[in-house]
Amino acid sequence: MYKKILIATDGSAVSNMTACAGVAFAEQMHADILALYVAPEYQYPVYIEIIPPSYPSEEEYRAAMSKAGAEHLQPIHDAAAKRGLKSAGLTAFSDSAALKIVDVAKQCDCDLIFMGSHGRSGWGQLLLGSVTNKVLSHTTLPVLVHRLIKEPST
Repeated sequence: MYKKILIATDGSAVSNMTACAGVAFAEQMHADILALYVAPEYQYPVYIEIIPPSYPSEEEYRAAMSKAGAEHLQPIHDAAAKRGLKSAGLTAFSDSAALKIVDVAKQCDCDLIFMGSHGRSGWGQLLLGSVTNKVLSHTTLPVLVHRLIKEPST
C-alpha cells in the first residue's frame, strides 16, 4: 500500500520510540524509509555590531547540525537494516519544522508521513503537539500519528 514512508525525528527519547514504531510499520508495509531531521536555520546575532570570534560561522553551524542530524537518524537506519528495509536519511534546515516535513515528503515522493503524539491533552497537547498538528493541517498526504502512551525512561 505504501512504498515510501517519511519518519521525522528530533533525536529525543520520545521521538526515537516513535521512530521505532514507524520502522515496524514500514516493515509491515514492505516500504522504504526516509528518515528526516529538521535543524533550525542559522541565526545571525542581531543584537551586537561585531560578531565575536567564538561565534560559529554559518558553515561551521551547518556542519555541526548535519553531524547531529546524522547521529539522530542513525537509530532509524539501524532499526531499518535489522528488518531488511531500505532507508535514506536527510538533515534539512528550516525554522518551521512542520512545513519542512511536508515539503520534503512531497519532494521525495513519500506516500505517508509517520509522526508521533505524546498522548497529552489540554495545554500539553497545544505545546508539544504543535508540529504534528501543523503537519496535519498543511499536507494532503496521509499522516499516521502514533500515540505514545508511556513516556520513555531517561
